[in-house]
Amino acid sequence: MSLTDKAIERIRELIRTGALPPGSKLPPEPELAAQLGLSRNLAREAVKALAVARVLEVRRGDGTYVTSLQPGLLLEGLGGAVELLQGDSAALLDLMEVRRLLEPVATALAATRISDDQLAEVKRHLDAMRAARDDVEQLNAHDAAFHRAVVSATGNETLLTLLQGISGRTLRARIWRGLVDDQAAGRTLSEHEAIFDALAARDAVLSQAAALMHVSHTEQWLREHLRSTAPAG
Repeated sequence: MSLTDKAIERIRELIRTGALPPGSKLPPEPELAAQLGLSRNLAREAVKALAVARVLEVRRGDGTYVTSLQPGLLLEGLGGAVELLQGDSAALLDLMEVRRLLEPVATALAATRISDDQLAEVKRHLDAMRAARDDVEQLNAHDAAFHRAVVSATGNETLLTLLQGISGRTLRARIWRGLVDDQAAGRTLSEHEAIFDALAARDAVLSQAAALMHVSHTEQWLREHLRSTAPAG
C-alpha cells in the first residue's frame, strides 16, 4: 500500500468503528494528521480521495464532514465506471449477465411490495414508451424510468443503485437505436407490458419470468449486434 492508501484506510477505520459517524465533522487538518500519525500532506490527499468517493464532503469555510454514507451516494460512481466500458464488448456482455441475474429477482420482490401509486408510475412510463415508438431518446428515457420505478418498489436502495449503475445510459441508448432500426422495438414494448401486467396482478413468479424473458432477449440481441459489428479478422 502507498502512504496515501494507508492514510485513506486509517480514516475509513475511524468511520467503520464509529469514531467518525455519518454527519460528523473531522478534526482540523493538523489535528487529523497527528491523530493518524501522518504528515498533513498525506492527510490532505486522503481527504481529497475520500471526498471523490463521496465518503467525505468538504465544505469551504466550514470544514470536512462524513457524508450520510447511504448506498445511493456511495455507489453512484458505478454508473460513471460503466459508461467508460462502452468500447469493451466482453465487459458489456458481463454487465448484461449481471443484470439478468439481479433484475428478474428484483422484479419478483417488487410484485410483493408495489403500491398502487408506484404501479401507476410504472404504467405512466409504459404509456410514454408506447407513444414514443420511433423516438430513441424518449424510449431510452422512459425505459430507464420504467425499470427504476419497478426496482424502487422493492424499497431496497442498494439494489436500485446497483441496477441503475450497470444498465448504463449509453448502452441503453445503443440498444434502443438498434431495436428501432431492426424493427424489434414492438416486441420489446410487449415485454415491458408483460412485466407491468404481472406486477399489476401482484404475481411474483410471473413478474420474475416476464423480467427474465425481457432481459434475456435484450442480452441475446446485444450479443448478435456486437458480433455483427465486430471488425473482421
